[in-house]
Amino acid sequence: MGNSWFETVAHAQRRARRRLPKSVYAALLAGSEAGATYRDNTAAFGELGFAPHVADLSGERQTATTVLGQDVALPVVVSPTGVQAVHPDGEVAVARAAAARGVAMGLSSFASKPVEEVVAANPKTFFQMYWMGSKDSMVRAMDRARAAGAVGLIVTLDWSFSHGRDWGSPWIPEQLDLRAMAKLAPQALSRPAWLLEYARARSLPDLTTPNLARSDGTAPTFFGAYGEWMSTPPPSWDDIRWLRDEWQGPFLLKGISRVDDARRAVDAGVTAISVSNHGGNNLDTTPATIRMLPAVADAVGGEVEVLLDGGVRRGGDVVKALALGARAVLIGRAYLWGLAAAGQAGVENVLDIMAGGIDSALLGLGRSSIHELTPDDVVVPPGFTRAPADRAR
Repeated sequence: MGNSWFETVAHAQRRARRRLPKSVYAALLAGSEAGATYRDNTAAFGELGFAPHVADLSGERQTATTVLGQDVALPVVVSPTGVQAVHPDGEVAVARAAAARGVAMGLSSFASKPVEEVVAANPKTFFQMYWMGSKDSMVRAMDRARAAGAVGLIVTLDWSFSHGRDWGSPWIPEQLDLRAMAKLAPQALSRPAWLLEYARARSLPDLTTPNLARSDGTAPTFFGAYGEWMSTPPPSWDDIRWLRDEWQGPFLLKGISRVDDARRAVDAGVTAISVSNHGGNNLDTTPATIRMLPAVADAVGGEVEVLLDGGVRRGGDVVKALALGARAVLIGRAYLWGLAAAGQAGVENVLDIMAGGIDSALLGLGRSSIHELTPDDVVVPPGFTRAPADRAR
């Protein structure tokens, strides 16, 4: 089949596009409304420059750190993403790849694989939840994740159910019944390599959410769970405190973009926050996360761990985020493209790209460790940062 190795995430994306049925690839790309936030997440990293040195450079560079109490080889966490139908092994393949490279993994409650299987593949797994359903159902999900061995909880809040896309949304069925398979057949038949993977696995893409199984053991479909999420009234800060108290362990709140919300998160007792706009899938024209990171990190970085997700495609992007105050980053589309391109090996390839880019940037900057990075290592153009008003409602 030729060399499956790829040298950048952009190559993995092109390979994923060639390999996946059109609607599956479009679901990975996603974005919302005009796609302004999606584009800005990546473009903003390109506006930042490095300030390299040329002598007295370090012969060794250290990339290890801790995130939510877990020792990791890289300041990169695999972000939780729902139903990974791009490959039959889905989240289990991702977990194995992350474990092989010494990094932690976030597992979505909307995942296609059970938390027990994923934790068995990577003990450094954080379970992700939305505020959805009843408190009893949320406690049931947390209890199951804890019993499986999940070492932290991620609660995602950055979502406003923005559905419209100027370029159109892909058709994704409720379930793969005969009607759905007939409608998708032309797309699937045009991607024989993807079909062959599922044929070898003797399975079909699973569109259920086993980690949201009801008390009777039945798992809702992705859209059934999504509908329940949409119909659940949004949480208050007291609700976040309740979740934190129920979990009683490392707790990451994902979706922060404002300093005042970051301070409220600290008051709620979280362990960490992620500066996030849901990869551009949320409220469009929200600025790129790297633009908002410095103000948030300056405000609360001494009290909680500050992570960033959105637009990270290179190891250099990781270094820029760390220089501006992040402890680590989360990656989403990058590893999904790797998974689509080459399964577990493709995810490992993406993590190797990140590791190589981090090492190269540290070398050029004359740093021997990621912990030595400072804002002086990055050239920030005038007007780059965005700091929404810091005031309580």
